[in-house]
This record gives sequence, C-alpha cells and structure tokens, in this order.
Amino acid sequence: MGVTEAEAGRDAREDLGQVLGRGRMRGALAMLGPAFIAAIAYVDPGNFSTNIGAGAEFGYALVWVVVLANLMAMPVQFLSAKIGVVTGKTLPEVCRDRHTRPVRWGLWLQAEIVAMSTDLAEFVGAALGLYLLFGIPMVPAALITAVIAFALLGLQARGFRPFERAIAGLLLLIIAGFAYQLLRIGVEPAQAIAGLVPSLPAGSAYLAVGIVGATVMPHVVYLHSALTSRRVAVSTDDDRRKVLRFERWDVVIALGLAGLINLSMLVMAAKLFHSSGNTGISSIEDAHAGLATFAGGTAALVFAVALLASGISSSSVGTFAGQVVMAGFINFRIPLLLRRLITMTPALVVIVLGMNPTDVLNFSQVVLSFGIPFALIPLLLVTRDRSVMGDFANPRWLTAVMTAITTLIIGLNAYLLYDQFLG
Repeated sequence: MGVTEAEAGRDAREDLGQVLGRGRMRGALAMLGPAFIAAIAYVDPGNFSTNIGAGAEFGYALVWVVVLANLMAMPVQFLSAKIGVVTGKTLPEVCRDRHTRPVRWGLWLQAEIVAMSTDLAEFVGAALGLYLLFGIPMVPAALITAVIAFALLGLQARGFRPFERAIAGLLLLIIAGFAYQLLRIGVEPAQAIAGLVPSLPAGSAYLAVGIVGATVMPHVVYLHSALTSRRVAVSTDDDRRKVLRFERWDVVIALGLAGLINLSMLVMAAKLFHSSGNTGISSIEDAHAGLATFAGGTAALVFAVALLASGISSSSVGTFAGQVVMAGFINFRIPLLLRRLITMTPALVVIVLGMNPTDVLNFSQVVLSFGIPFALIPLLLVTRDRSVMGDFANPRWLTAVMTAITTLIIGLNAYLLYDQFLG
C-alpha cells in the first residue's frame, strides 16, 4: 500500500461545475478540506510541549509569538495550495523541474530530516497520550500508535474524502478539548493582551523558536500543494480563480482554528501554572498531573485524549507528506509501510533509551524551525515566477510579505544560535 501525491486526488476528478452544482452550501463544503489536513500539523504534540512550556515558565510573554506564527502560516499555506491549483503539480515536483540534480537531492535530504523530526514529536506525543490515558508503557504505546496511524492512512484507499473527514473529526475533538479547558480554567484577558507586545524574556528564545517550528511546519508546506493539485478538475483560469477563493477560506478557517488551539494551550498554562507560581512545569506529564491537581480529573482526561488525537492524526499526515516529498523531489516511491518503519525508528530509539519525552519534543520543534527556510524559499521563488504561475504569480506586496516572513524566521533561528552559544 502506498499513497502518493497522484493517488491523493485520483478520485477527485470531478468537474468544478459538478461540485458547485450540488447547491450553495453543499458545494462550498465539498470544496473545503485540504487546509484541515494541513492544520493538524499545526496542533501536533510539539505544539502541546512548546506552548504549555512557554505559558508555564514565561506566562503570557510569548503570546505574540503564537499569534505571529499562526498569522505567518496562513499566506504560506495558501501559496502552497495555489501552486497545486494553478500548475497541477506539487511544490517538490515543480522544484524537480527547476533545479539541478544536486539541488533536488539536497532539498530532499533535508526534507527527510524534517520528516523524521516530525515523526519524532508525533510518535512520542501519541505514545505519551496512551500512557497517560491507560498506563500503557511507552514502547508498546508507540507500536500501537504506528498501527492506528497506518490504519488511518488506509482510508486513502477509499479516496481523499474519508481521510479528510477523519482528520477533520480528530481536529474538532482537539478543539472541543481545549474549549473545555478554557471554560474550566478561564483566562486573564488584560495579561493576554499585554502578551501581544513583542518581547523575549531571558531564556525564552529556545521556546520561542520551538513555537515557530511547531507552527509553520515545513512538511505541510510541501503537502498542501499535493492536496490541491488534482483534487478538482479545472480547465480555465476562471475555474482556477473560483477554486482559489475557496482555498483562501479553507486556509483562514482551518488555520484560524488551529491558532486558537495553540493560543488556548499557552494561556491555559499561564493562568493555571505560571500565575500560581508553578513555573517549574516542564513536561507534558507535569502538565497532565497539574491539571488533575488544580482543575480536576476531567480536565486531565480531556487533555490526554486531545494529545492522543493530535499524535495519531499528525503522524498520519506526516507520513503522507513524506511520500509527497520523496516522489516529488527525486521521483522515487517506497511502500508506505517501509516509510512508516523508517521514519518511526528514531522515535522508538528515543523511547527505548528512556529520554525525557518533553525535551525530545522541544528539540524536534527547533530542528523543524531550521528546516522552514528550505521550504519557504522555493515556495517564494516559484509563486513569484510568471513562467510557472502565469497571471497567478504573486503581486509585489505578497512577495514582500513572504520575504519578510522568511527573513524573520531565519533571524529567529540565528538569534537562537547566538543565545545558546554566544549569549
């Protein structure tokens, strides 16, 4: 069984007119979906770790980082979706057409490192969710996670819509979980608003970069173009404009929801832990225990369920993205089961060695942050190129926005290196 970017849309070759002909509401809903799959990567276990750690240790000081990271993600994901709609290809496929063999292989190798870092966070997080819920030891919990994630990917055999619905359902479960937490714990509005003012308290750079890496995920920049490349049959530029209008709303709604989840994680930890002086909450296990102590057993249970849903769903999406990356950059495919085994190996090694899960999660997100520019720079160069995008090439203002986003992320990474080694 193997899922490729071509297979992702093989049953989606409905004509745009047919889809929209189902009625205004049904047609619009049928056009939504790709961004919800991408959004799962924005609320993976790495987000739990970095957001909760930031809220517990620094209170509301890094609210601005969460908000900025999610705002930056929206144009990034929309441009990836636009490549798929306009060219009918994925971003890695376009890069393969544009670049020499050494460049293509270099981009692929760093993308595989990113994929392993992604799997590291998602497997460890899902295994931790099973451990917190049922007391299952981490090694068998990781193996159970692999089986469940693989079964979820098996929905692709029925077409893209069952997979989209399953992922959207898990996203809604996570949303419901954190909505409950906010209602149960509350928030301090004045302090949360004050956290919108940019600042980096001493020692916060590592978590700030981790938040960015956990939010603007490199692998879903590649994946989103695959999700839209062959989803709906379009033959004219007018059709493409109509599809892009739906894609824009898809991104705003899905990533807006993901942003609210991320923000709720941080403000929950700030209110419950930091404001009460429990700034030493440094792990997901500590956060789970703290929720049970300060907010009750139901809050702790809801948290563990949301963590498990996050890990399983994001692991499936990450494996899917890995297939897209390999097929696109180097035109090579391996069976999905083999890819699953390869990318989960580092996570199993970490679990067997008994390393601290939260430290591993935070480190993996920093690795992801350093991988973001390798996805954003090709994205920027492709979407501004009229020879590829035609009339859909970025206007100057959008190119300026993307340049600023890319520069800011590179700057944050450079600041982290300075802070860790020279500061």
